[in-house]
Amino acid sequence: MKVLVIGGAGYIGSHVVKALLKSGHSVTVFDNLSSGLRQNLFKQNDFIHGDILNPAQLDASFASGFDAFIHLAAFKAAGESMIEPEKYSLNNISGTINILNAAIKNNCKKMVFSSSAAIFGEPQYLPIDEKHPKNPENFYGFTKLDIEHYLEWYDKLRNLKYVALRYFNAAGYDPDGEIFGLEQNPANLLPVVMETACGMRKEMSIFGNDYDTRDGTCIRDYVHVSDLADAHVKALEYISDKNESLTVNLGSETGISVTEMIETARRITGKEIPAKYVGRRLGDPACLYATSAYAREKLGWIPKYSDIDTLISSTWQAYQKN
Repeated sequence: MKVLVIGGAGYIGSHVVKALLKSGHSVTVFDNLSSGLRQNLFKQNDFIHGDILNPAQLDASFASGFDAFIHLAAFKAAGESMIEPEKYSLNNISGTINILNAAIKNNCKKMVFSSSAAIFGEPQYLPIDEKHPKNPENFYGFTKLDIEHYLEWYDKLRNLKYVALRYFNAAGYDPDGEIFGLEQNPANLLPVVMETACGMRKEMSIFGNDYDTRDGTCIRDYVHVSDLADAHVKALEYISDKNESLTVNLGSETGISVTEMIETARRITGKEIPAKYVGRRLGDPACLYATSAYAREKLGWIPKYSDIDTLISSTWQAYQKN
């Protein structure tokens, strides 16, 4: 298939591009490089330096003819979304509408969307499945849920077939070491652990150690980015074979605690990784993880790299290269 990957120079996007190329697809990356990196591009893929807020650029890109597209171009910092909702409305919602309209205009009606488990909010039960109530607690999560609603309507009215992939924390790096462009201004746990191991941070903070968990620290869902990339490829194959839309959760089903992440990183890196306990953060649930049973059933998706050792060792390899 000829696939347009919007946001394909980013952390997740570059891994998706690699998986697509490996599966024999023809790939063009569309990215404004606001957070993506040129070093994440592959020689085998074409590149368009464009912005989803520019409808003319999107129209011209889709006009060259694509069988399908993948949308990974949303802003994703939950905290920032609560401070700058206008920024997230414009990019995530208006930008997505621009993408959908350009795709439909040019008869490209197969889509994979990078959604988020942030649409669920505080868990009412675990593991979170697709039927879990949706009550996002940050504006970022709201934008993702809103986009899912747009997709449902574009399916009904314009026959756009899509797969929406909801996942929690993407982590790890390409096990082959071909992708090692680091995320800019990371906020997730594992990059913070790595920055502390490298000496970029003097120490890191652990927010709370009195939760009702196996070691008192928060438990979160981490899925290796290469496993997520594989899910995007399988999602494209699903649309091509079934010609129907689908929404699935992608999760580890068990989760990793903050303490487990740090202690394993100390063992793998051989670094001290200074850490101190501080107070809980407002709104942090004790546990947050999803089931992938439906994704296994519908997509045949089985994670290969999402064990804690591979998550940390592949990330450490990328940080050492930098």
